[in-house]
Amino acid sequence: MTKATLIYNSRLLDESMDTPGAVLILDGRIRAVFQGYFTSPETASALANSVLTEDGCNTDCKLELYDARGLTVTPAFIDMHVHFRYPGQTEKEDLDSGLHAAAAGGYGTVVAMPNTNPVVSSAELAMKIEREAAAIGLTHLFQTVSLTKNFEGQDTGHLDTIDRAYIPVITEDGRDVLSSSVMLEAMSKAAKKGVIVSCHSEDPTLAQQARPYRAEALNIMKTCGLSAWGSDDDFDDADEDAIEQIDQNLTKANELLALAEDTATIRNIMLAKNAGCHVHICHISTANSIDFVREAKNRLMDEEADVAAEISDAAYDAFEEDKDFYPERRATSGFDVTCEVTPHHLALCGTDEPLIRALVNPPLRSEEDRIALIEALRDGTADVISTDHAPHTLDDKAAGSPGFTGLETAFGVCNKVLVKDNQFNPRKLSQLMSANPARILGLQKGLLKASYDADLTLFDPDEEWTVDSRMFCSKGKATPFDGRKLVGKVHVLFIDGRKVFER
Repeated sequence: MTKATLIYNSRLLDESMDTPGAVLILDGRIRAVFQGYFTSPETASALANSVLTEDGCNTDCKLELYDARGLTVTPAFIDMHVHFRYPGQTEKEDLDSGLHAAAAGGYGTVVAMPNTNPVVSSAELAMKIEREAAAIGLTHLFQTVSLTKNFEGQDTGHLDTIDRAYIPVITEDGRDVLSSSVMLEAMSKAAKKGVIVSCHSEDPTLAQQARPYRAEALNIMKTCGLSAWGSDDDFDDADEDAIEQIDQNLTKANELLALAEDTATIRNIMLAKNAGCHVHICHISTANSIDFVREAKNRLMDEEADVAAEISDAAYDAFEEDKDFYPERRATSGFDVTCEVTPHHLALCGTDEPLIRALVNPPLRSEEDRIALIEALRDGTADVISTDHAPHTLDDKAAGSPGFTGLETAFGVCNKVLVKDNQFNPRKLSQLMSANPARILGLQKGLLKASYDADLTLFDPDEEWTVDSRMFCSKGKATPFDGRKLVGKVHVLFIDGRKVFER
């Protein structure tokens, strides 16, 4: 017997809709969306049955009603950047803990990075990981493949066998490809296959210069018993001279890493344009890099407008001559540029104590940079919000491993910072966390629309809660948001129409 589910008594929210309503799910997809106040199960059931009768499946279809109790129903979030440490680093995270963390955070799809042990440098290993993730039955997972074999920076031969249907993104995340000629070769192969190249834009030589400063800061931090994830629990008792030395070293390191990001961002955009590929700039964090992306997008829009004008003129001429000829839009080079911003770069200023000691790559930036990121999301320069979920053991984090656990706090952070504090429309946040990443990845997800996948998140946008990392599903407990009050909490996740998580 076919099963249908009607989620009623809810608020419906996506990039173009914010209204009371109900959603009918059939065979893992959205069958219909109803706008209006449907609080009675009898009324909701009659509405759903009328559609099922039209489909001719009312007699062999069991309808299940789900009372959302006023929660907001939105397309499940999509994260284009997570680290699940699988295979090889399961003390930090594994597929099961990572996917449970994603579900608890309201994520219906995640894209996993390849900096594992071994490095994911083959389509075979990537698809094996995807099959293992699918067997768990929670959040969907795409596994990326490295740009160069084993991150060695030279061989791109393994890219010849990838298929966009299973591997839509390739990346060297965790580092950048040093050789511009090798990067161009990888991008050219990606362009032929329609695969996105996701770039950790950071000049490796400048990053190398920054390491001694960060290492010196870490040595002092260890001596003083200070954490590397921005906790201020032990800050009051720290020696002032030691704090000053830490700040000086980290400031110098961060200045070099900002320059490393900016120079690599320019390079990667230029190489992508030459190769005619879609480049996606990971975890963009500086105002300068935002400006470079904005300029590239503006130039691309101007070029497309010129092409459209030429085609319009040609079509008009053809019509005037009464010819059966209407030129299609001229094929473009395939070049495109998108970028992502992380919740921690949106919410936290890294120039002040204790957050200057919250070690992450790229580092937390200045308040000027933080505001530039928010405005880039507002004006469309930045396309998506991605977590860069990077779990570590507490020992590894104390030793300076960069990165934070982020899947379970992302919505609360972004809802507070963008919607509550900066007056973003909630529809805009849905676009950034669901619709835009779905478009970039070519998925029929991200909208409350008939025929779209029924990956749905139910949340309370006004619920205040205090982060307690001990309660995370993720194995990684290090987060600069521990103990902070956030606004907006995920309660339920549906994947392919199945309820897989409920708080």
